Amino acid sequence: MALHCHMLKSLTILLAFQALGELLSFSLFPSIPGPVLGLIALLVFFFIKGGVPADIQSTANVFTANLGLLFVPAAVGVVVFWPVLAEFGVVILITLLVSVVVTLVGTAWVLDKLATRFMPGEVSEGSKHE
Repeated sequence: MALHCHMLKSLTILLAFQALGELLSFSLFPSIPGPVLGLIALLVFFFIKGGVPADIQSTANVFTANLGLLFVPAAVGVVVFWPVLAEFGVVILITLLVSVVVTLVGTAWVLDKLATRFMPGEVSEGSKHE
């Protein structure tokens, strides 16, 4: 029974930090996801406490040991939509590949322009003459 009480306390703490992150995201930092802010607050809490408390650590171990269960809904979704994937799989794959290439090229182009502007002669221009 004591294990369940510790786990309930730990889950309450973890969910409280997630709620805090959502509150911070909603009120102060709308461009940062709430769970990220909650994790940052939890990390600060752990630094203040001098480490991860044992009850939170044991609860986290239980969750990570059973992490595979969280992927079951995604796998079920793939099975449910298998006919759609079979019909449009090639189109989806091509779209994903093209979007990745466009993103990489666009990012490289922006980085090149920023490097030329803020670091003239160091990166961009030196590599163009080789």
